[in-house]
Amino acid sequence: MAMTTIGIVDDHPLIIEGLVQMLHMEPSFEILFKAENGKDLFSALDRGVPDVLLLDIELPDGDGISFCTELLEKYPGLPIIALTNHDEVLYVRKMIRNGAMGYLLKGTDREGLVEAIQTVISGEQYIDKVIERSIIHQAITGRNAAVNVKLTNRECEILAMIAHEHSNQEIADRLFLSVRTVESHRHSLNQKLNIKTAAGLVREAYLRGLI
Repeated sequence: MAMTTIGIVDDHPLIIEGLVQMLHMEPSFEILFKAENGKDLFSALDRGVPDVLLLDIELPDGDGISFCTELLEKYPGLPIIALTNHDEVLYVRKMIRNGAMGYLLKGTDREGLVEAIQTVISGEQYIDKVIERSIIHQAITGRNAAVNVKLTNRECEILAMIAHEHSNQEIADRLFLSVRTVESHRHSLNQKLNIKTAAGLVREAYLRGLI
């Protein structure tokens, strides 16, 4: 029986162990390596490339979306399945555009996990059933199931400057605003995107297609 080797990347040991337990129930699957961050992932790949890679979107030293592009540049044809709790369609689009073959929610059962792996091994894309239903809902209703974030022109302007690492004072000077006004706009952006840090704000804005 031909074995399918699998690499698992997730920063939560309990998630990794849960996946390992489900995969060990399939005699044709073999765990090639487990990694909890991007650094360990690339070190493991130097020792051996799996048939399928399960890649968490959020890692301590980077995000799966960026890693996906980097991985496929170094290992063309590597079937990558995004592993995440994010069920927003925009996240799916980002990963698929960056070359992922599959998108799987962490709450999936063993049947879904096995189906995802077998599907990408055959050269086809796999999208979690929950996401598929969301996409179908959008097609039928014409509405986006993801959060529809609307920003003012000024907020978009400030967001772009935050992305280029300008300080509040620099933004205020360039836009002829007071620092307090800039802080107010940043607070509004944080509230709208439900994020607290500048890095998180820029990342969420990128994922949602705002910059």
